[in-house]
Amino acid sequence: MHLTDHSHRCSEFLFHRGLLLLLIHFHAVAPCPKSCQCSDNSGGIVVHCSSRNLEEIPIDLPMETVSLKLDANRIHQVPNNAFKDLTYLQELDLSKNSIEKIELSAFKGVADGLRLLDLSGNQIHTIPKEALVNLKGKIRLSNNPLHCDCSLQEMLRELNLDPDTVNDISCQTSVQEEYVGKPLIQVLDSGVNFCNIHHRTTDVAMFITMFGWFTMVITYVVYYVRHNQEDARRHLEYLKSLPSTQITKDFDTISTVL
Repeated sequence: MHLTDHSHRCSEFLFHRGLLLLLIHFHAVAPCPKSCQCSDNSGGIVVHCSSRNLEEIPIDLPMETVSLKLDANRIHQVPNNAFKDLTYLQELDLSKNSIEKIELSAFKGVADGLRLLDLSGNQIHTIPKEALVNLKGKIRLSNNPLHCDCSLQEMLRELNLDPDTVNDISCQTSVQEEYVGKPLIQVLDSGVNFCNIHHRTTDVAMFITMFGWFTMVITYVVYYVRHNQEDARRHLEYLKSLPSTQITKDFDTISTVL
């Protein structure tokens, strides 16, 4: 009888252990998106979603994700709060997509732990400063059709750009045509300041606007004076045609005005 109880307890222990292992396995695998593959890492979960023809960032990502590979897809934008639950995320690869738009709070929630953000090889023209300035990790922006202006210059000053790819950041368009096609780092190292160009352009625009208003005022004054002179002359001619002696006094008054 004692042996039977012992066997029963052993069987129950093995059953619970097996159930626990099954639950752990289910917890690790179940949250993985259908279009991706997830693998355990010593520090968390690595999610592989490379080359899956994805057009959007998956929303059912495991919270324990430490590395997320979304490269070589067809993603067009990074919406607000796309990774807000991934507090353990350390590496995010969004390279070789078709990303054109990055919203202000796209990387909210991952700023502290993120060590690498790869945005290279996309269709990014401009980036809102608020989207990247809180990130402390290395950032790759190479091979994007960037527009070189004051806002881009100010943002890059606050970013930790990957030194291995910084020479591949070029100006596809620029506030000044002579910098189109040139590596941005070389342009800035030569002493060019896009913010000064911006301020000069703004000053010229303000001058032209003020000159336009001044010209309108002068034109109106000249028109007003000439119009009143014509009215006075017509009234004078009318007075001259009248025989009344009383009008002579008015005639002299108007002549004095003219």
